[in-house]
Amino acid sequence: MPYSLETLAALATILGTVISVLALLQSRAWLVLTSLFFVGLAITAGFYARRERRARDAASTVIEGYSIDSLNIANLRRRLDRDLVVQEADHTARLEGEDLKITWKYSGYCRADRASAFDFSIDSAAGTSFQELDCVAYDLGHDPDMVREIRPLLVGPEGISKKISVPLLEPLKAHQSFGVLLKCTLPGCVTAGTGYYTSTLSFAQDRVRRCTVRLIFVGPAPSWMRVYDCSHHRAPVLLKSLAPSLQEPDLCEYIDVVEDARGQSARVYLFWRASI
Repeated sequence: MPYSLETLAALATILGTVISVLALLQSRAWLVLTSLFFVGLAITAGFYARRERRARDAASTVIEGYSIDSLNIANLRRRLDRDLVVQEADHTARLEGEDLKITWKYSGYCRADRASAFDFSIDSAAGTSFQELDCVAYDLGHDPDMVREIRPLLVGPEGISKKISVPLLEPLKAHQSFGVLLKCTLPGCVTAGTGYYTSTLSFAQDRVRRCTVRLIFVGPAPSWMRVYDCSHHRAPVLLKSLAPSLQEPDLCEYIDVVEDARGQSARVYLFWRASI
């Protein structure tokens, strides 16, 4: 049976106390040393248990009583891109029926001596498999007309937060500009009621010049939409209620433009729809 660090710390403390009492009664030096060992073990286990609990709490994101599961897992597996500097990010999410279709575009330049791939993180509480995503990408720097499809590669295990890598058509050199676009579909992840979309930036840089998020709803429009800042190591902060920029009988679009966005940040767009 597995035990938590808190349980092991408590057991070590009890055992150390018992041995200490025996050592005092029998005046045995080796018992004293043994008791000191268990006391030290208890202190160490307690320290690591506390640190682990704090890490879990910091990674957990709950908004209006709703757990943002995909972001919680992503926070624990977050990996920063250190080879490229992103200047502009465009995230488009199209919700149509039960499907979520995403198109992400990034542009910037290479700061490493050489870079041959661009990494993405796809987070979905539905747990869609990598094959079902049907991802396709384009290297806009070397293929601006998007005639040469690139099939991304899964990096690491499957899960509700997936890391994928897009190999570029040609390696980038230092200071060379780049553009990359990713399209994929998450089938069956849209339901009526409360829903959310996460937009994250995970780059080893202080700021991204501009990040634009577009949410397009085909069919019934949300009754409301609220935007939360869910950056790591801080509680979610309500930024604003977002009004639609376009609203037609069967089409509704929201646009959120963030100037000078933080390089490591996350926004959650929480909404409610009576039906899909």
